[in-house]
Amino acid sequence: MPVLLSLISLGGAVALLLWGTRMVQTGVQRAFGARLRGALARALGHRLQAFLAGLGVTALLQSSTATGLMVTAFAAEGLVGLMPALSVMLGANLGTTLIVQLLSFDVTALSPALILTGFLLFRRNAASLAHDLGRAVIGLGLMLLALHQLLLLFAPVESAPALRLLFRLVGEMPGLALLLAAVLAWALHSSVAAVLLVMSLAGHGVLPLPAALAMVVGANLGSALNPLLEGMGRADPAGRRLPLGNLLNRLLGLALAMPLLAPLAGLVAWASPDPGRGVALFHTGFNLALALLFLPLLGPYARLLQRLLPARDDPADPSRPRYLNGAAQELPAVALAAAGREALRLADLLEEMLRGARAVLARPEARIPPDLAAREAAIDRLNTAIKAYLAQLDTEAMDAEDHRRLQAVLLFATHLEQAADVVQRGLLPHAARPRKRGLPLPAPAQAEVLGWLDRVLGNLRVAGALLMTEDPRAARMLAEEKAVFRDMEAAATGAHFSRLRDASRVEGEASALQLDLLRDLKLVNSHVVAAAAYPLLERDGALLSSRVALVAGDES
Repeated sequence: MPVLLSLISLGGAVALLLWGTRMVQTGVQRAFGARLRGALARALGHRLQAFLAGLGVTALLQSSTATGLMVTAFAAEGLVGLMPALSVMLGANLGTTLIVQLLSFDVTALSPALILTGFLLFRRNAASLAHDLGRAVIGLGLMLLALHQLLLLFAPVESAPALRLLFRLVGEMPGLALLLAAVLAWALHSSVAAVLLVMSLAGHGVLPLPAALAMVVGANLGSALNPLLEGMGRADPAGRRLPLGNLLNRLLGLALAMPLLAPLAGLVAWASPDPGRGVALFHTGFNLALALLFLPLLGPYARLLQRLLPARDDPADPSRPRYLNGAAQELPAVALAAAGREALRLADLLEEMLRGARAVLARPEARIPPDLAAREAAIDRLNTAIKAYLAQLDTEAMDAEDHRRLQAVLLFATHLEQAADVVQRGLLPHAARPRKRGLPLPAPAQAEVLGWLDRVLGNLRVAGALLMTEDPRAARMLAEEKAVFRDMEAAATGAHFSRLRDASRVEGEASALQLDLLRDLKLVNSHVVAAAAYPLLERDGALLSSRVALVAGDES
């Protein structure tokens, strides 16, 4: 029974450590997540900048796994080259060691003050920066408290024969220690928590130093597994290059360190008489040595990974750009034409989504085709690829007309991506409601909704033609469609409230659904108009800055 209680207490302390680490990570992500992601994206042009960005972001997030998943997504979407992405991961591996270095000192007395400070900050407005920072400060306090609890738990370990036998077995078999730490770091999604646990074990003399160093190497290996497993779900092998490259460099570090555990343990013992502090020093030194070894070799290493995992050219993939020719970027006019052709594919994909919604509305018993969600994701990726392509153009070689055309393509792509979001999150769920509730629309209402949808489809085709022809007459006709939908919404709203006075519950639900569908279609139509008509009307001075009527005296 004492052994069981000791194991439960140990598990609770480890869970508290993990929860504290999680709170630090989520608090920082909520406070600075978008800015961290943006800073990371901006730093990916050069290997040294990328290395420092990976170090800094991971030091704040306290999770190389979170950084790895973020950069793996960048690399898979083609937003960053493999070499700077590998640099980020080397920096991320070093960044995880900073909090371990801090906590290797005796700072447990700060735990109550940190938890109190974090609590006071957390009680601020939930939308404030202080609220999110409070979460992170509470997490740091909980981590210190968990480490203190672990030290107290390890004090009587020598009196527990079963635990003494377990740790002796781990201490005599470095391979088992490595495997145990790798599994622990993988399961916790955090090498920081695993290394802090090892530091506590070593600091209390429960683990011999060579076994503790083997567990540090194992924790480093385990934290590289999560991005790799995430990348395994990607159809394109190119999306697995970065996590595989990160895992391979850690395996190389393992192969170099394991035969040298005894002399490394002697060196660590010489550098620090405190075994726990020595584990922290080894953790930093190991990752720093890997960074120094791999940074100069990232060019050939990236080329090797590209040969091992060549990109799969799937012409059927709608999210893969077809016209964004890198060689054309030297000629802005040609590059802008290529981007315009690619933007028209967004209109084609949006039309497929609208036709899918129409099929569901025409047959209430039909289910939403699963490929419609894939179409929305393809629009997102294609829109991102178009923007990245245009961002690389030499703006100094562009004249005023080129700049105007660039803005037109960007606006077109942005508004169609937003229209696809409306279809995915609003129109399709509303279209599926009759089947889910068993309340189909009455035939007249169904015909009216299908007529509205066909009108949006027609406007979308006009918008695609406008992007290429830039005909001002067609732009005016398309812009007038916004007023048409506004009038239709006003009429439908009035009819809905008139029906509610005499209608049954079923009729009222059908009328409300019809109005919801019209509002979704009106919003989609607004994005279509803004995508193609407004830029042309603004160019010709035919677009008013405001629809608000001027009052007397405003003319002056």
